Amino acid sequence: MISKKSILYLLVISIAFGFAGCKKKPRRPNPLDTVIASSASGGDEIFLDQSGPGTLAPGEIPLIGGQGDSGEIGERGIITEIIYFDFDSSSIKASERAKLSIVADYVRNNPSHQVIAEGHCDWRGTPEYNLALGDRRSQSVRQYLETLGASSVRLETRSKGDLNALEDASAAQMAEDRRVEFLVVR
Repeated sequence: MISKKSILYLLVISIAFGFAGCKKKPRRPNPLDTVIASSASGGDEIFLDQSGPGTLAPGEIPLIGGQGDSGEIGERGIITEIIYFDFDSSSIKASERAKLSIVADYVRNNPSHQVIAEGHCDWRGTPEYNLALGDRRSQSVRQYLETLGASSVRLETRSKGDLNALEDASAAQMAEDRRVEFLVVR
C-alpha cells in the first residue's frame, strides 16, 4: 500500500515540476534606448540635440504642432501622433486618417529620417496572437502611409504585441494599448 508520506512527496515533486515549467513573458530591452532622438524640454517648443545624430539637416521640417493640431517629435524621437484601433482589429478607423496624413507629410519632408511604425495590443490573447495582431496593425498603417505618398523605403514596421500592455487593465487603458506608435531614426 502507498503511504501518506509517499503521496505527499509525490505531490510536492509534481508541484515543483509544474512551477518549473511555467515561463513568464521575456523581458526585452527597451527599443527607445536604441533610437536616435531629440528631446523636448517643456512647453510646445522642440529643442533638437545639435551635437550629433538625430538632428535635422538643413531643409528638413520637424513634425511640430500644438495640442490636437498636429504631431511633434517628443522625447527620444517618438512622433506624438498615435493611431488607435478597435479590439481585435487592424483596420484603420476614419477618425485616425488625419493623423496618418500628418505622419506622411513628415516622412516626405524629412528624407534622411527612417520612421518605424510599432504595433501594440492590449493584454488579452496569447503573446503569439498579439505579436501577429501588432504586426498586422503596423503593416496596415504602413500601407496607408504609402498610399499617401510616403516612401516605402523609409518606413519600417515592428510589433511589440502585448509586451507593454497592463494586465487586467480597465477598458479605457486597454483602448490606449491598442495602437501604432511612430519612432524616428536616422
